[in-house]
Amino acid sequence: MRKGSIPENLNSVAERIVTACRSCDRQADAVTLLAVSKTRPAEDLRVAYAAGQRHFGENYLQEALDKQAELADCDIVWHFIGPLQSNKTREVAAHFDWMHTVERLKIARRLSEQRPAGMPLLNVCLQVNIDDEDSKSGVSVEKLPELAASVAALPNLALRGLMAIPAPRGVAEDQRTPFIRLARLLEDLKAQLPDQPLDTLSMGMSGDMEAAIFSGSTIVRIGTDIFGARK
Repeated sequence: MRKGSIPENLNSVAERIVTACRSCDRQADAVTLLAVSKTRPAEDLRVAYAAGQRHFGENYLQEALDKQAELADCDIVWHFIGPLQSNKTREVAAHFDWMHTVERLKIARRLSEQRPAGMPLLNVCLQVNIDDEDSKSGVSVEKLPELAASVAALPNLALRGLMAIPAPRGVAEDQRTPFIRLARLLEDLKAQLPDQPLDTLSMGMSGDMEAAIFSGSTIVRIGTDIFGARK
């Protein structure tokens, strides 16, 4: 994708989402664009915000907290999408709207216990190691039902769905395979936990966004195609 200004790039990504949704008979507003803004300065986020972007995803906690302070005048929905150590859960619980990478019950318990009183429930997705890769984080497919049931019982979390980062695949049909599997896992969880708001599939990035949308993604995580290559 040829890189223009941030507003131009946002528009191009939005057009890709619309086209992908039309190709599989979905409404474009069924897919949320999450701008992955790690390593980007706060002024870049402000430009994207001025162009209409509201959802931003951050991987690094201290960097994210600094941006939140600088952008406190903006009505941003903040998503934490990176790995999280247990000694950093308090800040995520207090400063984020979404947490995409829950893979252990210990982390979920701490997030629930540390969510400040009076705040809405923290929206969480369980990260699934969909390709069973040693190098990837995430709960195994086999242990997912047990973890989901335990997380669903925590009082200050809303279990919204699943997140995955599949192994790279070059062909669109091959890209769809792990996404379709994740979508089926979500359907299984809906049957298992009918009282939970399980409506979210956080899957798809710049290189496989169309395959993810075809397979039911509701949140696509896009960084480079919005902000350009990281320095």
